[in-house]
Amino acid sequence: MIVHLTGTLRGTDRSEAWIVDGRLSFTRPDVDSAGSRAVREVSGYAYPGLLDVHTHPGLRRSPEALETSEIRRRLEILARIGVSDVRDSGGQHDPNVAWEPGLPRVIHCGQHIARYRRYERYLATETEPADLPAEALRQLAVSGGWIKVVGDWIDREVGDMTPLWPRAALKDAVAAVHEAGGKVTVHAFARETIDDLLEAGVDGIEHGTGMTRDHLLEAAARGILITPTVRQIRRFPEFAASATKYPAYQQRMLAMDAQRREHLALMVDTGTHFLMGSDSAEDVGETNLTDELICAVEDGMPADVVMAAASYDGKRRLGLPFWAEGAPADVVVYLDDPEENIATVRTPAAVFIGGHAIS
Repeated sequence: MIVHLTGTLRGTDRSEAWIVDGRLSFTRPDVDSAGSRAVREVSGYAYPGLLDVHTHPGLRRSPEALETSEIRRRLEILARIGVSDVRDSGGQHDPNVAWEPGLPRVIHCGQHIARYRRYERYLATETEPADLPAEALRQLAVSGGWIKVVGDWIDREVGDMTPLWPRAALKDAVAAVHEAGGKVTVHAFARETIDDLLEAGVDGIEHGTGMTRDHLLEAAARGILITPTVRQIRRFPEFAASATKYPAYQQRMLAMDAQRREHLALMVDTGTHFLMGSDSAEDVGETNLTDELICAVEDGMPADVVMAAASYDGKRRLGLPFWAEGAPADVVVYLDDPEENIATVRTPAAVFIGGHAIS
C-alpha cells in the first residue's frame, strides 16, 4: 500500500508526503505503475514520529533477568502511542534484542553508573571515582553512543541529597567518552551537582531541577540537552513522604516541588534545548510519553515547544532523520491539533513506524 499524507505536516514546510515501500517521499509516485497497490489517504496534524529520550524498556528492579517478551511488550506500547525512537537512559538489558519491524528504534545507554549504595537497588553498575572513566567506556562499548551517569542521590550518612562524584572524576570520564566518540547524559536533581556537570562538559542533563538561571543560560549556550521529566518531578512530595528519617532531604524535595512551575517557565525563558522523556519502565502501559507531554503543558510549558521537542526538534538534536526524502517513514497523525488540545496525543488517528501501520 502507498500512503498519501496531507494536512499540517509539523517540522517541515511540505504540504504533503508519501509513504512508499516504508520510506518517505515528497514526489508523487506513479500510481499506475505501482500495479494493484491501493493508495491510503491520511490527513490531519502530522509529526515525524515521537521521541522518548528517557524511558527504560530494558530496565528491571530485581536480580532476575528480564524476559525478551517483556521488553517487546513495552516497545509495542510505545509504538501504539506514536513513539518511533527511544533513548533508553539506562537499563540492564539492551532493548534492541527485542526489536522487530514496526517497533521503535532504540539508542541504548548501557547500564546506569553510580557509586556503591548510592542509587536504587539492582539498577546500576557500581564503581568508585577512580574507576569512573573506565566504567564509562565499558558502558559506551555496549551502548548506542550515549551513556547514563547518576549525578546525585540521597546520602544516608548525610541525610540529604549530595553529588556522587568529585569534579575531576566526572571531567575525566566525560573526556574519555568524548574521545571515544560517545556522549554522556547525567541524572541530576540537586543544585550542588550542576556546576560540576557544566565544568565536565556533559552532553545532557536529566531532570535538572536544581539548575539556576545562570546554569540554564550556560547550558543553552553550550548546546546541552535537558530532559525536564515533568511527571516524575510531580512525584517529589511522594519521595519526601517516604523519607521520614531524612528531614533535610524532605525539605529539599518539597521546596523543589513548590517551585516546579516557576522553574519550568525559567527553562523555557532561557532557551533550553529540550528533549522530552517519560521516565517510564514496567509501568509504561499506565504512564508514558503522552502523560509527560500533558503534564508539561499543564505545568506551563507551551504546547508547540512540547510537541517540537517530542518530535522533530528532539530528533534533530539527537541527529535522527525526520521528514527527509528516503528516510524511514515515521509518522504520527492526529485528527485534532495537539498544540491546541494536548490531550489529543492520547488518541492518534494513524501511526507509521518505518512504514509499518501500527494498529
